[in-house]
Amino acid sequence: MTEKGNGMGVLRKLPLGAAAGTLALLGSVGGALADTPAPTLNSGDTAWMLTSSALVLMMTIPGLALFYGGMVRKKNVVAIVAQNFAITALITVLWTVLTYSLAFRANPSEAINAYIGGFDRIFLKGMSVGALQGTIPESVFMVFQMTFAIITPALITGAFADRMKFSSLLAFMTLWGIFVYAPIAHWVWGGGFLGTAGVLDFAGGTVVHINAGIAGLVCCLVLGPRKGFGQENMAPHNVILTMIGASLLWVGWFGFNAGSELAADGRAGFAFVVTQVATAMAALSWMFVEWLVHKKPTLLGMCSGAVAGLVAITPASGFVDPVGALWIGLAAGAICFIASTSVKRAIGYDDALDVFGVHCIGGIVGALLTGVFATMAVTGATAPVGGVDGNWAQVMVQAKGVAVTLIWSGLATFVILMVVKIFFGLRVSPQDEVEGLDINLHGEVIQ
Repeated sequence: MTEKGNGMGVLRKLPLGAAAGTLALLGSVGGALADTPAPTLNSGDTAWMLTSSALVLMMTIPGLALFYGGMVRKKNVVAIVAQNFAITALITVLWTVLTYSLAFRANPSEAINAYIGGFDRIFLKGMSVGALQGTIPESVFMVFQMTFAIITPALITGAFADRMKFSSLLAFMTLWGIFVYAPIAHWVWGGGFLGTAGVLDFAGGTVVHINAGIAGLVCCLVLGPRKGFGQENMAPHNVILTMIGASLLWVGWFGFNAGSELAADGRAGFAFVVTQVATAMAALSWMFVEWLVHKKPTLLGMCSGAVAGLVAITPASGFVDPVGALWIGLAAGAICFIASTSVKRAIGYDDALDVFGVHCIGGIVGALLTGVFATMAVTGATAPVGGVDGNWAQVMVQAKGVAVTLIWSGLATFVILMVVKIFFGLRVSPQDEVEGLDINLHGEVIQ
């Protein structure tokens, strides 16, 4: 049977051998399997993917911008929102000019394409009105993937909130999009070695969340803690803004996960269902653990738990049933709470908005549990997919994807930071940090 998924960007076949659960990529991006009829445009699929693209864009602006904006101190609200808005514009141009081609255009007969794509779509050269990606226009596929490329670096900003120079941010995100996001997207979704090795990532557990989360940890360690960290009150200035942002993320995530089927079909509907189920369970899981530990259930905790559930179900959304989604949500809420509180305090790093604790740890939970709960009943495969089907080897395949993403993103992020530091510096002056980034970097303040 053939299987579509986010950004695999190609039709895939599930193998019938003992290593069931792995996926063999057949054909180049935009191509068709030799035994599959040439695709034709499907207006229903196209309409759904246009809608999904808009939903995923909404996740960054205004969703993530408000989510982060409510959690920082009042003197830095404009700065964090401006960072997210600027990243949206920057990555849009970068994706159009270069990184879409690097991530999703490849000739599988060339050995280098196991690691990086090609250059035939630079400036979207050769993309005609009639070009198809499966049953949708390639232009729609390109924009859908662009929204993923936008939100991934935007997530990182929460880790170093309140202390990075705006010029340094722009330089860092440009290099990070080219040398970190594009290669990892290619490895998993564009015909690269992780996808061909059988790593299952339906909508971005490795490509988006583990990638951004480990990069965020490296950033906050390199920049160092905020002035007054551990001594001053750095509580969120407006948790209602955070709740609104989290709600927009929740709604937009249906485009993120269900859209990753690249079609308006039954599997997209199932991805929609498990996204809702896992998110709700994770919100409750975080809330009850926090209630038990700190004696009060906070709105911020509920929002954080919901995001943790969204993160964890992302890689699994096209592979698991509702029971698997409940377990993934339960685990994500509790584990991400512990990572964002007890573990963070024990180690002492200043990840301002818990990017590592929620996105990296949540992504790892989701990626590994995808290997446990992925099932033939959802994928339509004729051989075992995950542990529930008897293929426990898939968990180790998932672990490989996690490890490769952590190593490359972590190391490359560190090198990029060092390069940016040489040319631009990284951190604002102590005086600017104390007075606030809003007035000093942007000349604007929230009254």
